[in-house]
Amino acid sequence: MTFLLLFYEFFKAGLFAIGGGLATLPFLYEMAERYTWFNEKMLSDMIAISESTPGPIGINMATYAGYNAGFSIAGVPGGIFGAAVATVGLVAPSIIVILIVAQFLKRFQESRIVKDVFYTLRPAVTGLIACACFTTMRGSLFFPEALATFTGPESLLSLFSLPAIALFIVLLIGILKLKKVHPVVFIAVAAVVGIVLQF
Repeated sequence: MTFLLLFYEFFKAGLFAIGGGLATLPFLYEMAERYTWFNEKMLSDMIAISESTPGPIGINMATYAGYNAGFSIAGVPGGIFGAAVATVGLVAPSIIVILIVAQFLKRFQESRIVKDVFYTLRPAVTGLIACACFTTMRGSLFFPEALATFTGPESLLSLFSLPAIALFIVLLIGILKLKKVHPVVFIAVAAVVGIVLQF
């Protein structure tokens, strides 16, 4: 039954996460709150791994999250099965929708209603991605758990991950200034810095 729940949750994410892989993040954060399959810190690691490996981020994250969920349910074989269940659950809605739309493509193509629906979906997609960006930055650059021990201005620095913030600023400037450099270079630099400095 737990694997059916896993499939259902990722099917729901795939159905409503319009806008690509980053739009699945709010759904994954909700899963992290409701289930013991993975937590927010593991989700931050998933994002880093998914962005650093080939393939669509949403599918990579579903595979990784499903593996962790399956592993916690039934051990290593369950981890592999969980990865397959979550991945199939995430991509199934897209396949179903594409097959349906393909049957009526010519009729839909010029439909005013369809154009209006897609136009009004844009703000929702922007909101989902902005929420994912905010949540990811919060988990990467700050220590929300430090708020519990926050005593005043003298302990303000304990809320921030200063090495992560410094790396973020350096890479942001590098991306803006060195536009001809491929993004993979910046990902590799960040990975090396993370390994060397262990943060």
